[in-house]
Parts: sequence; structure tokens; C-alpha cells
Amino acid sequence: MADVTYKVLLFMKRRPGMTVDAFRDYYENNHAPLCEKYTSGVTRYIRRYVDPLPHPETGPNDEMSFDVITELWFDDEAIFRGTVDYITSTIMPEVIVEDEKQLFDRASFRIATVVERESRLVAQ
Repeated sequence: MADVTYKVLLFMKRRPGMTVDAFRDYYENNHAPLCEKYTSGVTRYIRRYVDPLPHPETGPNDEMSFDVITELWFDDEAIFRGTVDYITSTIMPEVIVEDEKQLFDRASFRIATVVERESRLVAQ
């Protein structure tokens, strides 16, 4: 039987002029702790920082359109759907918006959802 996890993915770019190191430090030490206060029903809150690498066919990739993929995980489909409805139709609380301005290029935000099904394989 497959387990089901529901996820919201947030693709975000650091604000212009901010270094990668400063971005990651601020996110981990300021923004993430602030956002944790608003994670009722979220089972995991993950930040995946992206480091571009060269590709053998297309060459160097020094800059990507996002610096982090933030994942919000849910075990409960109703809470997941409610969160998706909220974040796609409502402006975040003012304290979050003001903090985001210190960190992100807010115009770059992209949101996607994932329904993940994982098979539990038996070792052979």
C-alpha cells in the first residue's frame, strides 16, 4: 500500500543585492522561525537551497530563477486543501510580508502542489 503526502512547494529568489550566504543565514535564523508560528497542520517545513551546476551540453549555469524550494508537507488532505486555498487567495499576515521584503524578490514567487505517493518496497 502506498503512503500519501500532500505538499506545497514555494520557489523563491533572494532580493537583488543579497548574497547567497546572507540569504540562507537570514532565512534560517529569522524568517523560518517567524513562519513556524503559522504552520498549524504542517507536518514538515523544509528549505532546499539550490546550487547551480554546469551541464555538459548547455554549459555553466551561474544563476537560477530561484534560490530555494520551500516545502510544506501535510498528512491530512483537508488541511492541505485549506492551506492551498488560503495561500493562493489571501495576502500573508503583515509581519510575514514585511519580513519577506527583507529576504525575497517577492515578484519571483511561484507556488505548486504535489501529491506524493510512495510505495513501501520489500527487500528481495
